[in-house]
Amino acid sequence: MKILAHGLTKDYGNNRAVNGIDLSVDNEVYGLLGPNGSGKTTTVSMLTTLMRPTAGSAVICGHDIATEQSAVRECMSYVPQDMAVDIRMTGRENVDFFARLYGIRDRHERRRRVEDALEIMNLSDRADDLTKGYSGGMRRRLELAQALVHQPEVLFLDEPTVGLDVAARRSIWEYIVNLKNHGVTIFVTTHQMDEAERYCDRVGILKKGDLVNEGVPSDLTSQMKSVITIRTDSHAPLKELPEGVALVRDENGEIMVTSDNGSESLPAMLALLNDEGIKVYSSTVREPTLEDVYLQSVGKMNSDSDGFNQKQFENMMRRR
Repeated sequence: MKILAHGLTKDYGNNRAVNGIDLSVDNEVYGLLGPNGSGKTTTVSMLTTLMRPTAGSAVICGHDIATEQSAVRECMSYVPQDMAVDIRMTGRENVDFFARLYGIRDRHERRRRVEDALEIMNLSDRADDLTKGYSGGMRRRLELAQALVHQPEVLFLDEPTVGLDVAARRSIWEYIVNLKNHGVTIFVTTHQMDEAERYCDRVGILKKGDLVNEGVPSDLTSQMKSVITIRTDSHAPLKELPEGVALVRDENGEIMVTSDNGSESLPAMLALLNDEGIKVYSSTVREPTLEDVYLQSVGKMNSDSDGFNQKQFENMMRRR
């Protein structure tokens, strides 16, 4: 296994950010999902030796993250969410700079690796241009080239497509999958459920530091029932549900429920709402997605618990 963790735990004083999670990742694209504050960044920070765990253990490429930090860093790369490209330098200069940081001293070997990394990311034709003229997608590809220049076995990516348009996001994922096909283990954090469902071989879902769900996206969705969504004019909670229907969400006039047989349960739901005098604007039945698995796993943790403060907003607008 390229990544193996057992009981990995991190405490910040009395706050437990990561609660004894187990991970086993080999040659695959593994997606770590979870709301802000669920422990994703802390987990990656421990696995990449940027932070010492409070308890538990982990090995990367067979090297212990606590006792063999240098060996761990030699076999992996980490691309953070924030851009790490120097816009005053060319693409080639950026990659060469990272090659020097990774300790590739031989000039000919360093030049070969720089050219290989640029070619893999399809940046050879723009390698001598200043990166201030690169698009967001090109800068992200350049970051990947920087991370690949020392030929790592494991690549950690934090929100690799954040801020990119649809075409650039798809392009980045194609490169990521291609890297996996060439033997690189990919560990990625993302909030993009559609991307995780399409491109990740397996996903793990964190909630308040606990790994609450894990598996192949298609397996996780197959375990769920049909999803019924109904939009109404009512903001009052439902008083009852038809038999065989389970409530997922009922807020702001939108009702989401699950059922073994959506085509039979929808008419029963509509009849119930009609009996309660609730007007229905729209209704749909669909098969579950990874986003549904995610929402069911994390509950309401991903929403703003305090809601929208209308009075605070009005006061702020009056001061403008």
